[in-house]
Amino acid sequence: MWRRLRDSAVDLLRGLVERYSPSGEEEEVGEFLASEMTGLGFDVRQDEVGNVIGEHGEGSPRVLLCGHMDTVPPELPVHLEDGVLYGRGAVDAKGPLAALVMAASGLVEEGYPGSLVVVGAVDEEGQNAGVENLLKDGMDADYAIFGEPTNVDTITVGYKGGLLLKIDCMTETGHSSAPWLYKNSIEKAMEIWNLVSSLRLPEEDPESRFHSVSYCLRQVRGGGESTVVPSSCEALIGVRIPPSLSVDRLSAEVLALIDEYRDDNPDVNVEAEIIDHTEPYMSDKRSPLVRALSRSIWRNRGAKVGLINKTGTGDMNIFGRATGTPTVTYGPGDPHLDHTPHERIGIQDYLDSIKVLKGALADLSRLCGLD
Repeated sequence: MWRRLRDSAVDLLRGLVERYSPSGEEEEVGEFLASEMTGLGFDVRQDEVGNVIGEHGEGSPRVLLCGHMDTVPPELPVHLEDGVLYGRGAVDAKGPLAALVMAASGLVEEGYPGSLVVVGAVDEEGQNAGVENLLKDGMDADYAIFGEPTNVDTITVGYKGGLLLKIDCMTETGHSSAPWLYKNSIEKAMEIWNLVSSLRLPEEDPESRFHSVSYCLRQVRGGGESTVVPSSCEALIGVRIPPSLSVDRLSAEVLALIDEYRDDNPDVNVEAEIIDHTEPYMSDKRSPLVRALSRSIWRNRGAKVGLINKTGTGDMNIFGRATGTPTVTYGPGDPHLDHTPHERIGIQDYLDSIKVLKGALADLSRLCGLD
C-alpha cells in the first residue's frame, strides 16, 4: 500500500508543480487538485474565490489541513532528476500542500475516526483572499496545520506580523540645474524612510531577529526623465512585527513619527497610508497538536524536533488569531529556497513528511480519546 501511496504522491506533486499558478491564476491547478482529491475519497467543492475544499468524516477532532496553490512569478522549468523535483512552487508551497493531501488520504483509507478538511487555498502570496474567505464562510476546526516549507524535522510555532506602509511625498519643482532652490521629493521620502527604519520600541529585543521589528524598503517610484527636480515620490515600506507588539501599537508610533516630520517640514506634502496588515501569531508549544507532530517526527525520522519562529508571515497568523484554534505550520522543503530561481524539493523528504503528518494525525485522535 505504501508503494502505491508513494507513486500517487509523486504524481500529485509533479502535477501541481507542472501547472504554473501565480496569484490570481489558480484556476487550472485548482481543477486538477479538485479532481485528484475526489479520486482520493474526499467530498470536494470549490468556494467563491477558488479555494479547493475536500472533507472526509465527521465528529472530533476536526482538523484543518491548509496549503496554498498560488506561487510567486516567474515560471521555472519543471523536471525530476536524481530524486529531486525542480520547479516553481515545489517548495512554496505545493510540496507541503501535496503532503497534507496525501497524509489525509491515507487516513481516509484507514477510516480516520474524526473529520479532516483539506484546503488548497488561493492568494496566499497576494492579499490572503483564500484564508479570509474560509473565515467569512465560518470554517472551524479543533486543530489546524498550514502547509509551508519548514524542513521535515521542524515545526513552525510562531510568525511575525506584517504591515505595508505607503508614503507619498510631493514638493514644488524647478530646473534640475539649480537643485538647491527646491525640495527633492525622492530625498524627502528617503528622509522619512531613515526615520521610520530607525524607530525602536521598548517591547523589542534588539538582539533577536524574531523579537524585534524589521523594516524593508520594498519599492520607490519618483522623478522622471525631464530636467526637473523630482516633485513626487511614492515609497512602500514593509514592516515585520514581533509578538510583543500589535499592529495598532506599531502603526500609532510610525504615523506619529511621520506627523512630526510633516510639522517640521511644512513645504513637503506627506501622505501616509497603511494598505495591508497582519497580526503576529504564537502557537501554544504544549498543545496536543505540537506534541503529536513532535512524537511523529521522532518516531519516523529519529531526529531531534525543532520548534521555530519565523520572521515571515503566513495564513496561519490570520486563521489562528481569528479563531483561537491551536495552529502550527509544517511541511517539507528548505524555506531558504522560497521565491528563488532554485526551487526544488527532495522526493524522500516529501515522502517522509507524509509519514510524519499521517502519524501525527493518528496520534492526535488518540490524544483526544478517539482511537
